[in-house]
Amino acid sequence: MLDWEKIFATRSVRMRASEIRELLKLLDRHDIISFAGGIPDPALFPNEEFQSVYSEIFSGPTVSAALQYSVSEGYLPLRRWLSDEMAKIGITAGPENIFITSGSQQGLDYIGKLFLSPNDTALVTWPTYLGALQAFNAYEPKYDQLTLNGNRTPDSYRAAASDAGGSVKFAYLSADFSNPTGETVDREGRERLLDLAAELDIAIIEDAAYQSLRYDGEAIPPILAIELARNGGDIEKTRTIYSGSFSKTLAPGLRVGFTVANSQVIRKLVLMKQAADLHSSTINQMAISLVAERGFDKQVEKIKAVYSHRRDCMLAALEKYMPEGVHWTKPEGGMFIWLTLPKGMDGAELLAKSLETAKVAFVPGKAFFADGSGANTLRMSFSCANDQMIEDGISRLGTLIRGETAA
Repeated sequence: MLDWEKIFATRSVRMRASEIRELLKLLDRHDIISFAGGIPDPALFPNEEFQSVYSEIFSGPTVSAALQYSVSEGYLPLRRWLSDEMAKIGITAGPENIFITSGSQQGLDYIGKLFLSPNDTALVTWPTYLGALQAFNAYEPKYDQLTLNGNRTPDSYRAAASDAGGSVKFAYLSADFSNPTGETVDREGRERLLDLAAELDIAIIEDAAYQSLRYDGEAIPPILAIELARNGGDIEKTRTIYSGSFSKTLAPGLRVGFTVANSQVIRKLVLMKQAADLHSSTINQMAISLVAERGFDKQVEKIKAVYSHRRDCMLAALEKYMPEGVHWTKPEGGMFIWLTLPKGMDGAELLAKSLETAKVAFVPGKAFFADGSGANTLRMSFSCANDQMIEDGISRLGTLIRGETAA
């Protein structure tokens, strides 16, 4: 038999199954209360709107175009709509600066391919989005901890990257209601990141998957908007690459994401798209475009009302049931709350016991740390849990943790 491992590329050893994707299988178990998957509630999808626009596409003159090959940059009416939406949040970008991807995850994969040579360094937060680490890992980078508190100098980053055998290429972060912590980078932190990136002469990858899901607090301009304000509004002079998605607002199954950047970066991404899958699904882009044009703001307000209530329920339940020594974030938006357990506790071991006894699922936090730390942390998602599930699940989990700390 062929020894497949012998002929796989060396990068394949860095490819690992997503703990989150595996845990999503638990959603089919009716005895498990799951706070694991950071997925939208399907009950909130605009089903009727999509049914209507797909019917319209198939019965109208655009059906041939919808089923045909298309341009790699993406469906032009959708890019024009996105251009107008970006302007509302301070990002001046024409359709030529917007690139449609098969979900924002594809955009992260392309970014890793574009910037990372083996042993180059990517700066990421500790913790960070697991999917980003998976996308970047294939290109064999090193990771260094991105800190925005002023404790690291540009020279220290350069030296560490040089010792690792490469150079710093970009800083990646989710600035609004991040996955996994739910935390938001304040205006000062965003300004500091722009200064650091300028000193290092690197790109910034701004993952804005949850940017629309603010429930309270004052909105902070995206990093790209702040950079544009600094340079007089010329996107061709920016180093920030903005990655967005319709997965958390309209429908994840259609796999439509987008990247906003200067034209030099967009041209390279288009070449990658041509080599990978030619273009994203034309008909899905058309459907997203029509639904977004006719009711994006209304859809966002609908889901924000539901998710903000569920967040409040989970925060109240944590306050009610968690024992002393457990701490958690209090996000202003998004889908996640991050728990820090007492030192010495292991989130993965707790999950195994929880699935057996408490029948509650969550994501152990260690998977989100590029250095393998964070064993005593875990991620909770409230997006698909109703009030009773939250009350029961947090009560059970609190009882389990209290028993573990007392043992």
